[in-house]
Amino acid sequence: MKFTVITLFPNIISEYVNTSIISKAIKQKIIEIDIVDLRAFGKGKRRNVDDTVYGGGSGMVITVPVLDEALNSIEISENAKIIYLSPKGKTLNQNITKQLSKECTDLILICGHYEGIDERIFDLYPIEEISIGDFVLTGGELAALALIDSVTRLIPGTIKEQSWSLESFEQDLLEEAQYTKPEEYKSLKVPSVLLSGHHENIEKYRLEDRIYTTYKKRPDLLKKYISKNKIKENYIKEIVAKKEGNQNGYN
Repeated sequence: MKFTVITLFPNIISEYVNTSIISKAIKQKIIEIDIVDLRAFGKGKRRNVDDTVYGGGSGMVITVPVLDEALNSIEISENAKIIYLSPKGKTLNQNITKQLSKECTDLILICGHYEGIDERIFDLYPIEEISIGDFVLTGGELAALALIDSVTRLIPGTIKEQSWSLESFEQDLLEEAQYTKPEEYKSLKVPSVLLSGHHENIEKYRLEDRIYTTYKKRPDLLKKYISKNKIKENYIKEIVAKKEGNQNGYN
């Protein structure tokens, strides 16, 4: 998959993608990342990319000619999707990242700044708006990196599928609690079932812990899980009673 990022701050993108799993995916040619410096298409001696708002108001808006020229400089394939990272867009979630990782070969990401971009760019290009949450950032770079990271890790070859198949939001459940060495720390013990080597009991424990964690932290997700899987309410109640009566899990 190829990611093309249009940004006023190329260094923010390049520094992040040259680390960790994203960097490995680039080296293994699983993904390609091209960074387009929006300032290169700026006008005048100062390479201005923005101008004042028609109708009055504070702040500046990125102009349509600048964005149009930046997009024109990119080879946009038939399978490409152009995304503007914007608080007005639909909220990014695991289902969207899975869809993008499977259906797209080219993602063109526009990082906005100031008060946004001239609305007429949406008349010139089929641009989809995506938000990473109900809050406002100073620029779209962090949002673009979140999208790149979340999509890349789902592309086959980046990480093993079993590493993400039971993570939070998969199957409408949050991930279970995790433990590592030491086995006991300040009188706090790892649940004994995880040390038993009994795989069936361990899987049962982990599923119930995922259900309980979702019950406590995201009851909205748990409702989806119950509905999709036709889970009986008594089963959930039994798990909650077991967990709240024995916070250390199975013994």
